[in-house]
Amino acid sequence: MRNLLCGAVAATALSAMVGAAHAQGCAPVPIGTIEYDQTRPLTLERAVARAAHATPEVLTAALEARAASADADQAGRWLNPSISVETENFAGTGGLEGFRAYETTLALEQTFRLGGKRRLSERAARAEAALASAECDLQRLEAQRLAGELFLDLQAAIQMADVADASAKLAEEFASVVERRVDAGAAAPPELSRAKAEAASLAAAADAARGEAEARALALASVWGSAEVDFVLPEPETSGLGIDTAEPDSAPGTHPRLQAAQAGADARAAATDRARAGAWPDVTVSAGVRRFEDTGDSAFLAGVSLPLPVFDRNQDATRAARIRTEGAQLNARAVEARLRAEQASLAAQVRAAKSRLQRLEGEALPLAEDAYASAAEGYRVGKFDLTATLDARRSLIETRAKVIDARLALQTQTLRLRALIGAAPFEGESQ
Repeated sequence: MRNLLCGAVAATALSAMVGAAHAQGCAPVPIGTIEYDQTRPLTLERAVARAAHATPEVLTAALEARAASADADQAGRWLNPSISVETENFAGTGGLEGFRAYETTLALEQTFRLGGKRRLSERAARAEAALASAECDLQRLEAQRLAGELFLDLQAAIQMADVADASAKLAEEFASVVERRVDAGAAAPPELSRAKAEAASLAAAADAARGEAEARALALASVWGSAEVDFVLPEPETSGLGIDTAEPDSAPGTHPRLQAAQAGADARAAATDRARAGAWPDVTVSAGVRRFEDTGDSAFLAGVSLPLPVFDRNQDATRAARIRTEGAQLNARAVEARLRAEQASLAAQVRAAKSRLQRLEGEALPLAEDAYASAAEGYRVGKFDLTATLDARRSLIETRAKVIDARLALQTQTLRLRALIGAAPFEGESQ
């Protein structure tokens, strides 16, 4: 099965991934080309790293973080001054007829934001940029975890396809034994038909298992935006996770979900300070020169404009911002509590899955293998009937499938626990 899929992607095995973003965190994201080694089977570490660098949702979130940083730069800019030219007292009547007595005023105006509005606006925008970066980190971790889980699913599907192939071959070999007994007159012809029907059914199951593995490979490739399988399929036993558990008492304090919640609370607090500064009115200062055409004289002028905060002191906006800050702080505490509960739950699931796998591998599988070997030999020498032998083989196949399922469950829960506490392969840049 692996040879079939590997041949399908051989034509693209040396192509480079173009347009991927290489990010240290989710700050500046230079867009460039990242080449992936497609001559070796894919590993969990490389699948996780590729998801971090090339997933479209991660790239979109990284660009949004850059845009939020640009918004913060803009928020710290001074207001532009304005210039005005005004002409009056012309085209009137009497002494103001025509343009003999018109006046021209040239003035320059500058608005000053009091109460530290510019500084607080920039601070609030920086907090929003930090929130966008934290959300990008969270998006990246989710993409990495998804890629890791799909990699494990693909690996299990390959193992299941190998088991199905082995079972189909085993059924063909046993059908040959039944045929020899029928030819020798030691078994009835319907037993041969039944054995061949079982072999055909297992061969069909093997075909379905190969198709399922191909579908899982396509699902994994789609994580980083590929429409085809652009990697060499992994080996059945190369997850790199083993069956060890992550430290259950490691605090998830650096989890991007908690960092995003805390960044959201900081952004709300900064927005509250900015809204509070809105109680201060902005002052507009103007200065200019006026020319009197009828006398040829000119004079300077100056002015100050200040809104009177009689009806609106931005108190309602400040109150709304303060309420949202309280909500964001409550959410941050709730996220931390949920992460700790999730960590404890995952640790318990890892322990249970490890115990299940050890029992299946250490006890159930060897017994099922011995039972089928004994039943097949017993049938060959005429001691057991066909039904007992087929039941023993069916039990062996089911036990092998249960072992694969238990190993997948253990590796998946271990992967989720490691993602939660930032352990390998989620602890840094993987190449």
